[in-house]
Amino acid sequence: MPGASAVPPILPLTPPDWGEYELLDSGEGEKLERYGPYVLARPERAALWRKALPARRWQAADAVFTLAERGEGEWQRRRPLPERWPLRFGNLAFYARLTPFRHTGVFPEQASHWLWLQRLVAAASRPLEVLNLFAYTGLASLACAAAGASVVHVDASRPTLGWAKDNAALSGLADRPIRWILDDALKFVKREGRRGRRYDGIIMDPPAFGRGPKGELWRFGDSFPALLDACRPLLAERPLFVLVTAYATEDSSLTLHNLLREWLGARGGRLEAGELALLDGAGRALSLAIYGRWASGEA
Repeated sequence: MPGASAVPPILPLTPPDWGEYELLDSGEGEKLERYGPYVLARPERAALWRKALPARRWQAADAVFTLAERGEGEWQRRRPLPERWPLRFGNLAFYARLTPFRHTGVFPEQASHWLWLQRLVAAASRPLEVLNLFAYTGLASLACAAAGASVVHVDASRPTLGWAKDNAALSGLADRPIRWILDDALKFVKREGRRGRRYDGIIMDPPAFGRGPKGELWRFGDSFPALLDACRPLLAERPLFVLVTAYATEDSSLTLHNLLREWLGARGGRLEAGELALLDGAGRALSLAIYGRWASGEA
């Protein structure tokens, strides 16, 4: 690991082009995206610049998410859309849908992570156990499972867990060794520690704020350091990777880098942090999340 005075590598990540998704434009607090055959417009507070495309292109969107006064909102469908529709990235297939929370269940900026995970898992010359916390619709879980890992997928939402299982079936991975766990992440991790379970890779995508299935309160600034402490005994003797992504938090990627650097100790390998971004049609990078990831260098 770098010494105390070393400048950490802070790297922006943008995914490769893939035919099923495109960030067409961004600006003035919005983004215009194509998910398969459908074009969607929704709010994006980081897009402070002016839009590049003419208004008619935005007005032709198939659905628009409109915010209400208290931060809530709804989708306005300008044309009929199915309840869900399939998309594909490499050997992964998954469903997109319009949710009341403005997102689609697919986060294209994370495609760089899916490729990174698959490369590490496929190159390892041993069986791997991977833990995915706040696993949501499961694309990171599927990336690991498709490359040969056994995965424990943990999420606190029953509908989301069902969505992830549907994605596994669509990808042809329903028979892979994936354990689907409905639970609060911190409680599950503490139980796993008492059981003596160990994992070769840990993935976390914690929210800025949330509640578990029994009302457990989560605030990133308070809860994430506690989760890291609880995860410490879960790391295998020879871990392969750690991956953390965080959305809508005021903390920086430097904060995440320092937390992971302290947590991993003198394990060697490569630790990097930065922003997940998408390039719009005008070539502008739109930052959507921060990340930190570590690889042992084994693969």
